[in-house]
Amino acid sequence: MTSRLEQRDEAYVWIWLPGETEPVVAGRVSQRGVTYRFNYGASYLDRENAISIYEPELPLRRGLIEPGAGLSMASCIRDSAPDAWGRRVIINRLVGARAAEAEARGLTELTYLLESGSDRIGALDFQESATEYVPRRKSEASYEELLEAAERIEKGMPLTPALEQALNHGTSIGGARPKALIDRGDRKLIAKFSSSTDLYSVVKAEFIAMQLAAACGLNVAPVSMIEAGGKDVLLIERFDRVKADSGWQRKAMVSALTMLGLDEMMARYASYEDLAEIIRHRFTAPKDTLEELYGRIVFNILSGNTDDHARNHAAFWDGKSLTLTPAYDICPQGRTGNEATQAMLIKDENRMSTLAGCLAAAHAFLLGADDAAKIIAEQITTIAAQWESICARAKLTGTDQKLFAGRQFLNAYCIEGLTAHQALLDAFRTARDSLIASDGD
Repeated sequence: MTSRLEQRDEAYVWIWLPGETEPVVAGRVSQRGVTYRFNYGASYLDRENAISIYEPELPLRRGLIEPGAGLSMASCIRDSAPDAWGRRVIINRLVGARAAEAEARGLTELTYLLESGSDRIGALDFQESATEYVPRRKSEASYEELLEAAERIEKGMPLTPALEQALNHGTSIGGARPKALIDRGDRKLIAKFSSSTDLYSVVKAEFIAMQLAAACGLNVAPVSMIEAGGKDVLLIERFDRVKADSGWQRKAMVSALTMLGLDEMMARYASYEDLAEIIRHRFTAPKDTLEELYGRIVFNILSGNTDDHARNHAAFWDGKSLTLTPAYDICPQGRTGNEATQAMLIKDENRMSTLAGCLAAAHAFLLGADDAAKIIAEQITTIAAQWESICARAKLTGTDQKLFAGRQFLNAYCIEGLTAHQALLDAFRTARDSLIASDGD
């Protein structure tokens, strides 16, 4: 057995094929210098139901496949690796809570893939064996125990073996905030926890944004909220799992970063306009999908979600075509001033968080000016109409409600440059005044 700190130079990629509840080995990813190459196994290529992990990046063919230009690893494989929070938990376990930076830097991508939990987002997992699939162990824990484990990680404290085992289950999911994967019988959930560094109720802000987005008619992952240990916990229903009589099926997914052929170092070049072009040619129901994506951009701006980077958009992959997943990670960001920018470019080099920028980009989403304006107007009206009831559902304090209203949600900067659209200006100002006037009592 390889020791935890011994460097791995290869890992076997296992995949759940469409409709199946057990994985099969698809191939091997191997390291050469700073590059990770992939090749499919002969037995996998011989399967009648084999699908590519993702095309055009990893087409079904024999031989080594090098990562694309500028990439060190195929982005569709990198999608399955842990991000900031998961890596922090793994570092805590392997080299110590207060490990020197040099020690942590010595952990390779293969180490993170092999040390993170097996119930990762999408349909892939990674093993040291090509013949035997052994999922990384997991254990159920109460929300209070998971909160305690997350707090200890944040403070740089070691975990007890029981807490380590519970929290490690969620190391494979992305993002920077404390979270865990939860199995509750017929439900699979992602739990997001409050952080000790939060200056306001970030968990409640995301709950409100997700609920408002659904009220606006967007396709959004269902969410709920509970309290555990005196803290808020956001529960998000997983949409990459399907319960079948024989077990759980896994739905293959790729991020927009992968679809755009980029990695984290190139993420600043990610563009909604370019993603719209891919949707037109490679997605199921392209016209409806373009309108949905356009609505999500508008809502991100109206809700103050500037963390709309390309890993926060994804599509299901069935081996032939792409289908947009429900929206997730709609989280309003802390804001002191007015001017803000989106993580992805909206049109050309513009990423400013304004409705005028959305209107200018409407044609890229096959929308006329009137249709685009109607989407914006309906969202503004819905946010104002649903605001108080959803804030009450979140048990938001009056202080936080006043903090969110007109700052994260319906910030005045949204209408910068919108002088030619008086009807939208009037609707926005009326809605914003309504939010600000609400007292949360």
